[in-house]
Amino acid sequence: MMEILSLTLLGKPVLLWASFLAVVLVLLAFDLGVLHRTDKEISVKQSLRLSAFYISIGLLFGLFIYHELGGQAAQEYYTGFIIEKTLSLDNIFVISLVFSYFSIPRNYQYRVLFWGILGVIILRAILIGVGAEIVHQFEWALYVFAAFLVYTGFKMLKNDDEEHDISANPVVKFVRKYMRVTNELHGNKFFVRLPDANTGKRQNFATPLFMALVVVEFVDVIFALDSVPAIFAVTTDEYIVYTSNIFAILGLRALYFALAALLHRFEYLKYSLSAVLIFIGGKVFYPLISGGDKVPSSISLTVTISILAMGIVYSLHKTKQGKAE
Repeated sequence: MMEILSLTLLGKPVLLWASFLAVVLVLLAFDLGVLHRTDKEISVKQSLRLSAFYISIGLLFGLFIYHELGGQAAQEYYTGFIIEKTLSLDNIFVISLVFSYFSIPRNYQYRVLFWGILGVIILRAILIGVGAEIVHQFEWALYVFAAFLVYTGFKMLKNDDEEHDISANPVVKFVRKYMRVTNELHGNKFFVRLPDANTGKRQNFATPLFMALVVVEFVDVIFALDSVPAIFAVTTDEYIVYTSNIFAILGLRALYFALAALLHRFEYLKYSLSAVLIFIGGKVFYPLISGGDKVPSSISLTVTISILAMGIVYSLHKTKQGKAE
């Protein structure tokens, strides 16, 4: 056993990976087995408490990284955590559209989000693993990621109120084409057996709840195309990249119920997000332009927090009492 723990995985001791996975598994087991054994609607107050709990765990894990890997690693972790958590706001908006399109009641929404996080853990591992391999094999790929972030940042500034047509989603079309799908919910079930209208034989049917789950997973993959390059622009350490992503996403489900009805209060936050993406992408090119050292991680963290804080404060001020201009 001790020999296994002394091994390394992706440049880090297996013990570090085991510690991280143990915390994640305990949180998921506690979430499903204790907090939400039955389907019920999550109140805004409960959502805020759960969100504070998950954010606290994520911040505490940063202290663990500080103890094990040092101050720079901890600063990179916190930068990635904050960026991913903030980028998740757009994710929440699209998820709310998905639930509305499939008419998913609030008491079943948490079930979709919970099982969705299991897929996210796997999909993010794959995306981060592929991204890390590309960066390690081709150093110039990091500059491609950075250029993509700068492009995304400027594109975010230009796009006002982008429309999201769920019915036109390629995943929705694919599933409806190759699977039998019911038009109505069947409790909290993802699949049911019903008589086929043509043959009369009982067949497996997917429910709108399953459709919502699939689309939510697809949405996360799309948003990961922004967030994963963003954290790689901060650090290429796979452990920091993956842990910061997952801890930020773990609390997304709880945060959804508090923010789904309050997203209009963050109307101007996208400008801060765009500035952060441009800054993170630009700092990768800084050594090439200046001929100097990389931007210190402490400065990256300070600038990121400052930009996002200004965006949040400005949004809350401008949308106070629904008087957004």
